[in-house]
Amino acid sequence: MRILGIDPGLQTTGFGVLDQDGHTLSYVASGTITTHHLSRGDLPARLKVLFDGICEVVQRYQPDAAAVEIVFVNVNPQATLLLGQARGACVTSLVSRGLPVAEYTALQMKKAVAGYGKAGKAEVQEMVKRLLKLPGVPGKDAADALGLAIAHAHIGPGMDRLAQATQLARRSTAMFKHGRSY
Repeated sequence: MRILGIDPGLQTTGFGVLDQDGHTLSYVASGTITTHHLSRGDLPARLKVLFDGICEVVQRYQPDAAAVEIVFVNVNPQATLLLGQARGACVTSLVSRGLPVAEYTALQMKKAVAGYGKAGKAEVQEMVKRLLKLPGVPGKDAADALGLAIAHAHIGPGMDRLAQATQLARRSTAMFKHGRSY
């Protein structure tokens, strides 16, 4: 199975591709998609670059599944909204290519990769290097994306078995349903 990990960001989006054969993980590719060359005020153009970049990665590496980081509210609400839009462009790109998309928090990814949910960027980079037997440390955005792919390789099968054994449903908390807000 080939897994694509995406670490969304409006300025820099990391991607990482790995192959999973049983418990063996093999590095395929990683890198970043940047929007630094565009004006900060041109949000639609930046989102298009991210969308097109993810489409190109999917076309080139033909993954079977994708894992994307879930974005939480940061101190700056405006930055959180912009990051959410970048994440939306990435997820939309993946879904438009027919890929199943799994979502993981940064804490889940760090725990799966480094064994500690509050591991720093350098620790994640080093563990990704070791787990995938890379000759050097990947960049921080690419390492996070590879970490998401690793997390999906470790967590995904268990979640699939759990979903088959029980009836998992989307939480209806804070959703609008039958004329009421929950």
